[in-house]
Amino acid sequence: MENFFSPLKESVLFSNIAEDDLKNLRKCLCVQEKTIKSGLPVLQAGDAVTFIYFILAGRFHIVREDFWGNRSIIESMEKDTLFGEAYVFSARKHHLVSVIAAEDSVVLEIDPKNLFEDCSKKCLCHTQLIRNTLYIVSEKIVRLTEKTGHIMQRTTRGKLLSYLSQCAEMNQSSSFCIPYSRQQLADYLCVDRSALSHELSKLEKQGMVQYRKNHFKLLGHRVKEEP
Repeated sequence: MENFFSPLKESVLFSNIAEDDLKNLRKCLCVQEKTIKSGLPVLQAGDAVTFIYFILAGRFHIVREDFWGNRSIIESMEKDTLFGEAYVFSARKHHLVSVIAAEDSVVLEIDPKNLFEDCSKKCLCHTQLIRNTLYIVSEKIVRLTEKTGHIMQRTTRGKLLSYLSQCAEMNQSSSFCIPYSRQQLADYLCVDRSALSHELSKLEKQGMVQYRKNHFKLLGHRVKEEP
């Protein structure tokens, strides 16, 4: 039992909720804990969505593939993220994209009716749970807005610099690690991998960036892009 409640107490979804209330909420929500191995999907494009999922541990990629198999990463989701909520409360009941574990991960499977409808037991903590849920959804919208700002840049260089600049700002440091491999970063920014590698090499030669695998360090002043 303690193994179940320990990660809940540390999560955003159940923040400001006492452990005794967590026990009541577990019964009200009828949650199930699921372990997803790295590389496996928790949802695939076309699946009917009947549950909301909350990430307790690990990391997932939201992946879209077109008819020809071209893949793009829409978002990387880590601990304390909800997904599936947009489908269970909209007219679209079938998932448009796939959600794949980027590493061994643990999710909670939650019945949306039990999460948002009035609790029959009138649990006072239910209101706090809904507040926490809205906070998490709002954070996800902000992240997607940030990504839109990157991919709206007209060139591969512009997209890359926009993303790296944001990473430095979020980490409050010019030195940081990103959650993507080179191919995953290309997919996330919607660019060709070879073009991305070419721009990284140019930025390093120009003294703007140092990098090794997924670790980056931003240097010096930005060099204007050649027309």
